[in-house]
Amino acid sequence: MGKSSKGFIYLKLVLTAFFWGGTFIAGRITAQDVDPFSASFLRFAIASIFLILITFKAEGRLPKIEKKQIIPVFLLGMTGVFAYNIFFFKGLKIINAGRAAIIVACNPIFIAIFSSYFFKERLNLLKIIGIIISLIGTWIVITRGNLNEVLHGSLGLGEIYIFCCVFSWVAFSLIGKAVMVDISPLVAVSYSSIVGALALFPSACFEGIIKNFFSYSRIAWLSIFYLGVFGTVIGFIWYYQGIKFIGPTKASIFINFVPISAILLAFLILSEPITLSLLVGTILVSLGVYLTNRSPGKKRI
Repeated sequence: MGKSSKGFIYLKLVLTAFFWGGTFIAGRITAQDVDPFSASFLRFAIASIFLILITFKAEGRLPKIEKKQIIPVFLLGMTGVFAYNIFFFKGLKIINAGRAAIIVACNPIFIAIFSSYFFKERLNLLKIIGIIISLIGTWIVITRGNLNEVLHGSLGLGEIYIFCCVFSWVAFSLIGKAVMVDISPLVAVSYSSIVGALALFPSACFEGIIKNFFSYSRIAWLSIFYLGVFGTVIGFIWYYQGIKFIGPTKASIFINFVPISAILLAFLILSEPITLSLLVGTILVSLGVYLTNRSPGKKRI
């Protein structure tokens, strides 16, 4: 893989983090009108339609998966789409978003650890330092410089739900790495989105999506469209491309840009202030990403 191609992958991962940061803004707007599981179903229903159309255009059809791939692909939808959303929304009903975001920022650490175990990815000192620095930067941004906030309060049911959310994403990332040995990122994301949408539909019906479908506001529909296209179709495909070409550990570290991009977008769209902690956190996350993705230099003789 050439330097220009790798650079393009890194750019896609940065943009993915930006798009996922935007989902917090879109999600906040959507939540005013739409119940959580209904919003999640509509997001992935829209995403599935676009993904199927894109797959047909790219490959001429929606490729059939082999018998041995059925369970892994099913697990993709149940982990990264269905379980992630269930635990995420259940957790946020109990604890605040900032505390939840701190826990979610642990994603890269767990992905790195499990990738090292399952895929024998080398977890050297430089990567470990990069992950830790990036994580500290994320904590500074979310806690607005008061790192002691993470220590306040006991580990309750809400925190447990969010930790389950983290492990759902870790499973999604690692299973995706194994699945993409045989199928493309586009096909993997398409099937996982379809599976997740089908699994979310009963919960959405229980919330009353059929009754409320035509009562959602225009801004809510625009937000759902953003969640489906940018947050899911583009975001998931580019994230999986990153996993395929540079590995789960390096790709997952870009997740730490998500809360930073969310705060930047909140400044631009919601006029929330940019603080010193945001600037410091951005620098630390950028440094962490650089160290984690830096290839060891050759020794000079």
